[in-house]
Amino acid sequence: MNSGNMTETNKNAGVVAKGIAADSGGLDALMRRAANQLGEGKENKGLPPVERWEPDFCGELDMEIKADGTWFYMGTPIGRPALVRLFSTVLRKDADGKTYLVTPVEKIAIRVEDAHFNAVEMHVSGEGDAQVLTFRTNVGDVVKADAEHPLRFVIDDETGGLKPYILVRGRLEALVSRAVMYDLVALGEELLIDGQLMFALRSSGQLFPVMAAENLQ
Repeated sequence: MNSGNMTETNKNAGVVAKGIAADSGGLDALMRRAANQLGEGKENKGLPPVERWEPDFCGELDMEIKADGTWFYMGTPIGRPALVRLFSTVLRKDADGKTYLVTPVEKIAIRVEDAHFNAVEMHVSGEGDAQVLTFRTNVGDVVKADAEHPLRFVIDDETGGLKPYILVRGRLEALVSRAVMYDLVALGEELLIDGQLMFALRSSGQLFPVMAAENLQ
């Protein structure tokens, strides 16, 4: 990066830190920086190495990922899929439980209503122990359920409904969409796990418990 670009980057980072980056100029500047990092990341398996970056915290941005996967900026949906995809590549959830947009020179907090992504499609290959469940997210990630990308299941406190999640990378998860969830649950089996009969799913040689078999309705 040349000195002119670095000056612009530092200037915009300062604007965010003062809490007034919620304008089109601030967002566009962040978009350009994210695009530059994605370009560099393509030499490293397509994603920038956000886990290795430790920039200064620069404040919060009025951006939120809703439960249905829609990204909002200043209360307005971001209607450009390419822009959403771009920002998704520089997302990071830290040990503090908060989610950030991260570049080598700045770390900006955003809000997440539920999961970072939605799993909108599932492909099933093989059977039994050889079965593999592969998911596609709303921002184009493709991930197989396995030991490094486990499925987990929670019961929604408000509705009592089942909510499946799959770990995509780092601490970032995708909520399995309702339509896909029905197909996913249809693959479940009653299996003995650690001495308890569980309703569970198989993928990539792993077993993912959903709930105790006795709790099936």
